[in-house]
Parts: sequence; C-alpha cells; structure tokens
Amino acid sequence: MKNLIVAAVAGSLIAAALATSAAAELKAGDKAPDFSAPAFLAGQQFNYKLADALKKGPVVVYFFPAAHTQGCNIEAHLFSEAIDQFKAQHATVIGVTAGNVDQLADFSKETEHCGGKFPVAADPGAKIAQQYDSILAKKPDWSNRTSYVVAQNGTIADVYSSLDPSDHVNKTLAAVKALKK
Repeated sequence: MKNLIVAAVAGSLIAAALATSAAAELKAGDKAPDFSAPAFLAGQQFNYKLADALKKGPVVVYFFPAAHTQGCNIEAHLFSEAIDQFKAQHATVIGVTAGNVDQLADFSKETEHCGGKFPVAADPGAKIAQQYDSILAKKPDWSNRTSYVVAQNGTIADVYSSLDPSDHVNKTLAAVKALKK
C-alpha cells in the first residue's frame, strides 16, 4: 500500500510538472532558441535564419496556429499594416506556424493577409514552437498564438500570449520601442 501511495504522489508531481512546462512560454531574459526554417515572402520560398535576422536588429517572432484561419488572418493583416512602424525601429517580423504549412506561399502574398510585407515560416511538427514553449493546448501539433520580441543580443525582451489576435501588434511594437530607451 505504501508503494502505491508513493507511486501515486510521484505520478501526480510528474504530471503537474509536465502540464506546467507545456503551458509556460519563455520569459524575458531567457535566451531565444536559434532556428532556421523554410519560409515564404510574397510567395517566394527561402530559408529563414533567426541568427541572420538578429544581425540587423530586434526580431518579432510571432507564432500563430494556422494559415487561412480567422484569427490568424486578422493577426497577419494587422502585422502587415504595421510593418513600416517596426522597420522604423530597425526591427523585423517573422510569423511561424505549424498549421496549414502547405498554404504558406499563398498566405504570404495575399493582400488580405501578409501582403508580401513580412515572411512566414513553416514549422511542421511544431518543433520550433516546442522550443519556444508555444504549443496550442487544444491542438498540440499546432502553435499557440504567442509573440516574442527578441533583442538583438538574442535574449527574449518581451512575450505576449493570447488567442485573441487584436493586441499582438500593439504589445510587440511597444516592446520593440522600449528597447531603444
């Protein structure tokens, strides 16, 4: 009986630890995991490398669940409308998704979405999303809607996570501007 109780307690602690780590995104000050991935800009495929982007300035890495879904369409459009404000701060934006990766070429060039203004990267199997603790709980093979601002030194400067796409641009732009202070 004693062994059963010890096993049950140990199992509960392990389950709690796993649940916590799966739901917790990286924190400000953490080192941003470096990654490279196939990406699309205005329908053209290339290999995106975070390390290369960081040489130019801070990077907004925003994870979104899937191309051509309602919230993701809105979020991509909002980033495309604000891209000049990010550029004015010498920041770049990359969208990363594990969902509907076969649709990213079109998604990247469609005016109602990215409009060819910033790249979107394919993350099949959500491997990059796992490194960033950005897995969608309801659908673990997709990324969660989490936006990271990565400072030029490669550390996380800010993180914002919400399935509501409406504030990601405002929050990340404010965080990018705060880097200049």
